This record gives sequence, structure tokens and C-alpha cells, in this order.
Amino acid sequence: MTSETSVTDSTKPLDGRVAVITGASSGIGEASAEHLASLGAKVAVLARRAERLDDLVARISKNGGTAVAIAVDVTDAAAVQAAADRVQAELGGADLLFNNAGVMLPAPLEELHTDQWQRQIDLNISGLMNVIGAFTPQLVRAAGERGVADLINTSSSAAQNLYPTFAVYAATKAFVSHLSKHLRIELGPKNVRVAAIEPGIVGTELQDHVTDPGARTWLEGSKETIDWLVPDDIAHTVGFIASLPLRVNLPQVFIMPTAQPS
Repeated sequence: MTSETSVTDSTKPLDGRVAVITGASSGIGEASAEHLASLGAKVAVLARRAERLDDLVARISKNGGTAVAIAVDVTDAAAVQAAADRVQAELGGADLLFNNAGVMLPAPLEELHTDQWQRQIDLNISGLMNVIGAFTPQLVRAAGERGVADLINTSSSAAQNLYPTFAVYAATKAFVSHLSKHLRIELGPKNVRVAAIEPGIVGTELQDHVTDPGARTWLEGSKETIDWLVPDDIAHTVGFIASLPLRVNLPQVFIMPTAQPS
């Protein structure tokens, strides 16, 4: 049986792989950790909320999976590197990175919520880069050994579409999408597949962080006409991307609620 056959035909297509998921304490990250574990991957779940991570690891273990919880703030580069070192020591290194931690804080630019601007830049851009910097050596090494590794970044439909008051958030996600395209050119020849997932509205804690009244009203109103995506929709997309034959890379996946026009 060839390695490609084992990836495409196995009932556990990610058996033998090690997946790192950031932002894993809730929403998309939590759902993705459980789904990737169900596909056979050992998972390292990273987030700030240790208690939630422990609960997640317990559920994965109860269902027969293997998981390690690492409480870390991805905006702390040294802490992220320490987390990467732990993944290397305990699990043998990552060959699948789902870079998912992020925050969405829309508000009219004229209100000058500079603290919220910085928080989005720190987490959505600097945090993302900290994780990529710490784990890329593991991905490259794994790709050299098994022929493939995956770097999957959570972007947003806002990277392409225009939403009033979402300018700073959208700009951070445009960074994620554009960075992913460039990293694919750099890492693809080393057999590291790079993908950016650009979801429309997904029902997660992300909306709970929104403080702007106008944005909150718009989001709440959208529920009346749009059946929002759920975290499992994105989790299954991540699993699908990582389970594809080794020769296949989906660089950009735009996933929208059926009724969301843009």
C-alpha cells in the first residue's frame, strides 16, 4: 500500500499525523480538534483558557483519541516557541497546523477605538506569525519525512468582501489570505500544503466579543434571513483539506452560508 493510498482510503485518513490547533478552547478550533482526532490525528490544542482545554482533551480521550492541552497566549512569541518545543518532545512534531486563533471587533473608524485596532492586529496578525514561525520547521521536517504537511490558516470572507465598520478586522484577514498565497509559493516546493479558509458568518464566541451597537444589530438581524454556518462546517472542511491525496492542495477555500449574499 502506498502512502497516497493510505491517506485517501483509510477509515482514519489522518492516522499517524500530529495536528496543532490554536484558538482551540471554543468554536471552530474546538470543533476542529475533536474532528481531526476522530480522523486519527494526535492533536495538540492551544488556547489561553486551560480549564476549557482540559475538558476538550478529556472528551477526545473518552472517544479514543489522543490530545495534549497547552495553555498559551499566541501573542507571546516565547510562549508559543515553548509550546512548539513541547509538541516536538511529546508528540514528535507537528505535520498539520490549523492556525485559527483570532478576534473580531468591528466599529466605525471615526470612533478611534485604537485599543481594539491593536488587539486585532496583535492576535490576528502577530499571533498568527508567532505560530507560523514556531511550527514551520516542524512542518518542513515532517513533509521531508512523509511527503506532505499542512498549514491551514483561518481567514474570513471579509478578506474579499466589504462590510461597513469591519475595516480593521477585514484588513487583518486580508493579510492572512495574502500571506497564505505567498507561503504556498515558498513552502509548496518543500511539500507543505498551504491553505486559507475564508468563512462567512459562523456562529461562535466571536460575535460575543463585538461591542459596537451597530455591528451587533447587523449581526443579530442577519440571523432572521441567514442560517449561519456552525463550527463543525469549518472543522469538516479542515479535515477534508488535510485528507486529500498528497498531490492535491486547495490554497483558498471560500465557504459561505447559502443565504449570505456576500
